[in-house]
Amino acid sequence: MHTATNRTSAPPQSEEIRRIFNLQQQHQHIVARSTAGERIAKLKRLHAAMMRYRDEINKAVWEDLRKSPTESSISELGVVNGEIRHTIRHLRGWMRPKRVGTPLALFGTASRIHYEPKGVCLVLSPWNFPFNLSLSPVVSAVAAGNCVILKPSEHAPHSAALMRKIIGECFPPEEVAMFEGDAEVAQELLKLPFNHVFFTGSPEVGKIVMREAAQHLASVTLELGGKNPTIVDETADLDEAAAKIAWLKGMNGGQSCIAVDYVLVQEQVHDRLVGKIAQHLGKFYGADSEARMASPDLCRMIHERHFQRVQALLHDAQERGAQVAFGGFSDADTRYIEPTVLTRVPEEARIWGEETFGPVMLVRPYRDLKEALDFINARPRPLAMYIWSAHRDRIARVLAETRNGDVTVNDCGAHFYNPELPFGGINYSGIGKTHGKFGFLEFCNARGVLRQNRIYALTTPFLPPYRKHGGLVKTLLEGVVKWF
Repeated sequence: MHTATNRTSAPPQSEEIRRIFNLQQQHQHIVARSTAGERIAKLKRLHAAMMRYRDEINKAVWEDLRKSPTESSISELGVVNGEIRHTIRHLRGWMRPKRVGTPLALFGTASRIHYEPKGVCLVLSPWNFPFNLSLSPVVSAVAAGNCVILKPSEHAPHSAALMRKIIGECFPPEEVAMFEGDAEVAQELLKLPFNHVFFTGSPEVGKIVMREAAQHLASVTLELGGKNPTIVDETADLDEAAAKIAWLKGMNGGQSCIAVDYVLVQEQVHDRLVGKIAQHLGKFYGADSEARMASPDLCRMIHERHFQRVQALLHDAQERGAQVAFGGFSDADTRYIEPTVLTRVPEEARIWGEETFGPVMLVRPYRDLKEALDFINARPRPLAMYIWSAHRDRIARVLAETRNGDVTVNDCGAHFYNPELPFGGINYSGIGKTHGKFGFLEFCNARGVLRQNRIYALTTPFLPPYRKHGGLVKTLLEGVVKWF
């Protein structure tokens, strides 16, 4: 398997990257012709390896993020294996050419859509869900018949080392290979003419990836992030809403692209909701700051720079007058930030201007729904949104008057776990969709194929010179314009 080396040996690493890329380019046509059964066999090998190394996976994620084995089993192993099982069940149907209709003017023809692989694909994955966000797109790419090079984040080294072992046991390098390393390795990979690039990360880096991919006119999938809102009105089940909001914000230490970033709550139930969120955070993680710091269910910030960034946002908000309704404690030595709820956060606070990506949540009251919708729509389109209400018309209005990637109504984060739903952002929060069939299609070229019958082609009368046909062409054109 192929790993990153230090900077002094960068040329050999660069040469190895190009060697593997060239190998996959040569091999892509063989992989493209693979049957559904052959692709399913590959996915079954990966599933078996994930199960074989499940304890090691939980341990690696604990070493990188201090994520609890239970949470890891749900958000890492469970997601990847669920994606594999769903793909295995449906792959034959997805691969089958789809017959579509044709206009009357093309009577006598048959039209189909063939789903063919794009070729050699690059997957650049982040550190926050190292197995989930690395291997799920690999599953989709393999199912679609592509060759893949994976470059995971260097900030989750224990997970990357285990992934290297798993991939090496499941795939030959001419089909799926993996390179470890920092941004320099990613930059080296982006110089190559991949057919598709799948990136998960921040919008800022996503712009760089898209710009580099454009040099080769490679298609891209960008799974980014955003400042995800939650709307809670006075008809909502406040206890249930508070519990789910607290749970999703606490998961992975808030380092999740679908985490609740801020809550807009109807002003008459604002104080009750804040109190219930605090109550559930205490129930989940400990009655006081000392107990919460010792909780095995709270992750740490991934590295020092990220810890300092979240701390700076928190301190800036407090200096501008924000009030801490819960939490606020941190420990620099262990990169720990306590789950924190802020209220009365001034709009000029920096934390309103960027995704927090940490365990700090903002709660803001609104008077009427229009005020809440205007507040959301004044910001870049987020990846996720959550609506808590028992009022169907209000839910419908929120859906009609906002734009974002995906929505869960009266729950938090549940949409991510349904492989029948597309997952992905819009504009600032991403380009393209993944999960299930949508992930398969993202790595496919939908190729239109029209087959003309052998008896007569309706295009024949329109061959030049047109004047030799006299009034026939005019008559036919009138019919074509009318019936096309």
